[in-house]
Amino acid sequence: MIKVLLIILLFISSYAKDIETSGTVISNNEKIVTSRHFGYIKKVFIQEGSFVKKNQILYKIDSSKLDSLKNEAKSNLAILENKLANIKLNYKRYKRLYKDDLIAKYDLEQLELNLLNLKNLVSIAKAKLTQINNEYNYLNVKASNDSMVIKKSIKEGEMAMPGAIALVLTDLENLKIKTSINESDLINIKKSQKVEILFPSINFETTGIIDAIIPSVDNTSHSFIIKISFDKKEQVIYPGMYAKLVIKTNRIKNEK
Repeated sequence: MIKVLLIILLFISSYAKDIETSGTVISNNEKIVTSRHFGYIKKVFIQEGSFVKKNQILYKIDSSKLDSLKNEAKSNLAILENKLANIKLNYKRYKRLYKDDLIAKYDLEQLELNLLNLKNLVSIAKAKLTQINNEYNYLNVKASNDSMVIKKSIKEGEMAMPGAIALVLTDLENLKIKTSINESDLINIKKSQKVEILFPSINFETTGIIDAIIPSVDNTSHSFIIKISFDKKEQVIYPGMYAKLVIKTNRIKNEK
């Protein structure tokens, strides 16, 4: 009798009912854009909902503060280079005097040490000037990839604050569907399992596969988050769109 019941249970589980649920489209590559420099925003080239291309300029920051740092660095470099030129002349003179036994070796060695220190200071000053010049690139804030602007928190004439969120961009090519299932359904769910998908708002049907099964941060819900990658074909799909899902649970048994 027990064997019969086990066979019946196995038969039923092998044809477990499909899981019907719904999910929401999310971007798997959402980026927060912040400013690297403090300064007034001179120009904003996009609005919320704008499509942008990789390396497209999103907004420009005034260069006044960087200009000041650059002028200071150039002035410091010029002073050091003049000192270096003078000490090189003195070093040549000291070498002749030392050769003629007119100065002590200590004096020549001290001048050699000063010469080496000045060369190092000039190298540091040049590197700092190069760094400042490179920082100008960050005054033109650019998109890192093709995407859509879904949030804009800046305006022309406002102050760009390093670290503050200026824009949020979402990648429309790297989309997934996010849903949740009950813990009791986990026995019929696995990664790479096929999912039938319907977007009712645009009457578009497609298929996807389960990419990830993630425990919910809410331990009281006893649910798991499922992320599904899908083929959007030629359709324009946006984050936030609603989708109906059918997870074919009986395929787990059939595929084994």
